[in-house]
Amino acid sequence: MHIKMHIGIDDTDSLSGGCTTYVGALVIEELLKNGKVKFLDYPNLIRLNPNIPWKTRGNGAIALRIEVTYDEVTKIEEEVIKKVLENAYIDENTEPTIAFLKGEVPIFLKEFAYESVRRVIDIDQAVKIAERSNLKLFTLNDKKRGIIGAISAIGLTLDEGDYTFELLAYRRKENYGKKREIDEKSVYEMDKLTSPYTFNNIDYEKNRILITPRGPDPVLFGIRGESPEILLTAFQKIKVYEPIERWVIYKTNQGTDMHYMDIKRIKELKCYDAVKLLGKISSPPKIIKGGHLILTITDECNDTIECAIYEPTKRLKKMAMQLQCGDIIKVYGVVKEHNNTLTINVEKLYVKKLEKIVRKRNPKCPVCGATMKSEGKNKGFECEKCKYKAGINLRKEEEVVLRNIYEGIYLPPPRSHRHLTKPLIRYTNERVNNSQQKMIKNWYWSETLHANIN
Repeated sequence: MHIKMHIGIDDTDSLSGGCTTYVGALVIEELLKNGKVKFLDYPNLIRLNPNIPWKTRGNGAIALRIEVTYDEVTKIEEEVIKKVLENAYIDENTEPTIAFLKGEVPIFLKEFAYESVRRVIDIDQAVKIAERSNLKLFTLNDKKRGIIGAISAIGLTLDEGDYTFELLAYRRKENYGKKREIDEKSVYEMDKLTSPYTFNNIDYEKNRILITPRGPDPVLFGIRGESPEILLTAFQKIKVYEPIERWVIYKTNQGTDMHYMDIKRIKELKCYDAVKLLGKISSPPKIIKGGHLILTITDECNDTIECAIYEPTKRLKKMAMQLQCGDIIKVYGVVKEHNNTLTINVEKLYVKKLEKIVRKRNPKCPVCGATMKSEGKNKGFECEKCKYKAGINLRKEEEVVLRNIYEGIYLPPPRSHRHLTKPLIRYTNERVNNSQQKMIKNWYWSETLHANIN
């Protein structure tokens, strides 16, 4: 008898080191070696609320969805736990957690998972959801914070709505902390060949490649794209001058804007929420200490909130300086508290409607065409050039001021994007048809398995 099995893994890394996706890759290899395991979907890389203050940089958890015989379940659970504990980066901040679910994912667990991408979740709430779902949990310590990520990864099945893929290549252990030996020219060539079906490979504003992380973690590089096939094409174009230990293709919610909740009223905002909020500019943009920009917007209930656009966003800040009172915008960002007052830290802007600015000017002289001069209130105009005089029947002309801004979406440069931020290039590539696709054969490779990507 065969049974579906979902495995969620979270919090195997810390700010000091480690990598949950790498631990996932090692677990995947262990399952593939088993010989009796069938993967039902690509491994899932789920990015949770990026605004949680105690998160590691990416706030990512993983889920593996497999089919096994019923009598293999206990053995697989033991193998997974052993592999995670052998490879997790454990310190006072890590709380490795593994969750196991047999059968279908219940609706209420899916709803909980979506909530965990957008808001702060209470641990007690997560424990209750796990119990209600008949999830089996393994936690290394009593804090249990990793439960939220592990069960959310299982719940967010990515069978509804948008999703993308990422191919992650890993280094040999002896190269951790060393400069990543990648031919940058080949990354530019790969981007030119595969764009717009891969994204955020390069920040052209700074001429900086973005596929390589900067820390001492196991990741050599990661390529994000719309399909496994395009990722393999891109991967084969990258020239690398150090050995690749393994690579894996993850299915993910990265680049989808999944974390933003549509909020109608400012009164509904809570600290650390990821939101999108429509409002009207109610005071001119102002620059504060540090070069940051503050916008004040008003909602439909006439409540106001300040929105902060930080100096490193560069082009987003430059654009926002052109906004005027009366403009209608939608801000995308995270709610934070400053001096006991809620503020939205802006990550992107949608300019919905620009206020028309009309300027009055003195009329042109009907004789010589020069601009006339007013002789005072209700006294008409005189042309200084030809001395022609006009009575009060000649009025000031109205001129619509051309503004250096357009309606549409505005984002910071790619180097400032968060994992979940949908880049402009994806606004025509969102996934709307989520029919189950057959997995490609070559979605995982490692030195030890001696696989072949061709």
